[in-house]
Amino acid sequence: MAGSTPRQTEAEQAVSELYHACYRRLVTQLYAFTGDLTEAQDVVQEAFARALARPGGLRGVDNPEAWLRTVAVNVVRRRWRRRRLLDVIMLRERPVQRFSQPGPEPDRTDLAGALDAIPRSYREAIILHYYADMSVEEIADTLGVAAGTVKSRLSRGRAALAELLDGYRPEVTRA
Repeated sequence: MAGSTPRQTEAEQAVSELYHACYRRLVTQLYAFTGDLTEAQDVVQEAFARALARPGGLRGVDNPEAWLRTVAVNVVRRRWRRRRLLDVIMLRERPVQRFSQPGPEPDRTDLAGALDAIPRSYREAIILHYYADMSVEEIADTLGVAAGTVKSRLSRGRAALAELLDGYRPEVTRA
């Protein structure tokens, strides 16, 4: 690149290699998280853009994929907060009739629909644990909550999914 330093080129090369190695996996995880493929792709792209904007790229980051996932999850959460605020403002300014779509039929319920129907905090923990294969401690670090909170959200999330998914029975493990 004309005008770029070797350090910038190395950082860009490292991010490019990381992009090819984990982009699809991150989009899959964020798609399960958001339920919207376009939004998942967008937030993963934003995470990579932020990595490129950092001085030195992701040099010094122990687990670059985890860093990218955390950034993407935080972008989604920020967007959700903004949407909620906008909804409050819009409903306050003028009466808006709320349109709700019925949930999936019991015989047509699938995992994506069930995940979308449970509280966001449970969905976050379940997706990061099962889709991203993260440990309780890693999820706690990513979400900024205690490990016990993650364990509780996983347990409650599994119970909520069990109710929504006809015929599913959670495995009982004994210590």
